[in-house]
Amino acid sequence: MTDIQNYMSRVGKQARLASRAMSSAQSSAKNAALEAIATALEANEPALLAANAKDMQAGRDSGLDAALLDRLELSPAGIAAMAEGLRQIIALPDPVGEISDMAYRPSGIQIGKMRVSLGVVGIIYESRPNVTADAAALCLKSGNAAILRGGKEAIHSNRAIAECIHAGLEKAGLPADAVQVIDTTDREAVGLMIAMPEYVDVIIPRGGKGLIERISAGARVPVIKHLDGICHVYIDDEADLEKATQIAFNAKTHRYGVCNAMETLLVAEGIAEQVLPELCAMYVEKGVEIRGCATTQKVVAGVVAATEQDWATEYLAPIISIRVVKDMAEAIEHIGQFSSGHTESIITENYTKSRRFLREVDSSSVMVNASTRFADGFEYGLGAEIGISTDKFHARGPVGLHGLTSQKYIVLGDGQIRQ
Repeated sequence: MTDIQNYMSRVGKQARLASRAMSSAQSSAKNAALEAIATALEANEPALLAANAKDMQAGRDSGLDAALLDRLELSPAGIAAMAEGLRQIIALPDPVGEISDMAYRPSGIQIGKMRVSLGVVGIIYESRPNVTADAAALCLKSGNAAILRGGKEAIHSNRAIAECIHAGLEKAGLPADAVQVIDTTDREAVGLMIAMPEYVDVIIPRGGKGLIERISAGARVPVIKHLDGICHVYIDDEADLEKATQIAFNAKTHRYGVCNAMETLLVAEGIAEQVLPELCAMYVEKGVEIRGCATTQKVVAGVVAATEQDWATEYLAPIISIRVVKDMAEAIEHIGQFSSGHTESIITENYTKSRRFLREVDSSSVMVNASTRFADGFEYGLGAEIGISTDKFHARGPVGLHGLTSQKYIVLGDGQIRQ
């Protein structure tokens, strides 16, 4: 065995042992650990910022683009948000041990379901160091052990956050190995991590499409994932124009390098001439490049012609593609062809249309009169999220506490035997 193989095997064994302790840990102990971690993050703000400054400088020196640097940067407000996220998770009900669907059978036995932890959760992510705290917190509260492998660009930040996590676990009397941050940038660690079903129960990759495709292709462990965030907003011909303009502007420009940013705007032809000139002027003023269909080009001067590839592209940049469609049916057809199944929104005052849109659009989040930027665990009240899943099994949409648990059947009897 190589050194890296020995290291990953040791991490896996430690995680498996820790997961057994975590699966039976009391809510009070888990909450105490989370509060201690939140306090440690706040108390160690200078050290966290100093570690992040090293990563930011290394990122600039290596030529990381603006979107990646944005994801990488930690600020005092970001550290406060991490601590707040942990405290929101403390306030959430502990899902482990929750019993539901109890029912008597003719034999006299009682059947139900109990929610249980998954075991060991492996999380592979890029750039964002706040994921280290969010992922650790969600795994801990849901009774799991976690193996966290951040990107090499955030190694100093992740090490500093890991120290706060371990301090919190020890203070609460929980095993420090319940959260292990891989302390190497060797890419072989990832290949080994996703091929250890004896130690790891599920892998959650967070990052670009290339990373997630590599993980999905090589994993011998179940993967919870989404590949793209090709999100749509459809402005219906019965939309409130003020709502439509503000929502479509926010969905694209609130942040560019995030998976829930709108990439394609669909507009009903009956309202295109009313809404597009003002909205496109707002985009241009913000520095957004507009690529549009032939009708969009007729309505708004200076629009670049959109290609077929544009409809299938997640830009993660100040670029938007706009298509004018005949009606909602054509919008739904376009979404069905090009959406990545992440998030779609309809802007309309027609109740019947909104109900049809909710029913027929098959994405993990479907919205009415709201920005796609709300597709987020924090905004959904999950405290924090470990990622977005566009799969249909085992979890879908923002993955919070319940997404990190499973269920087992329980049977209560009083001496019954099978006849």
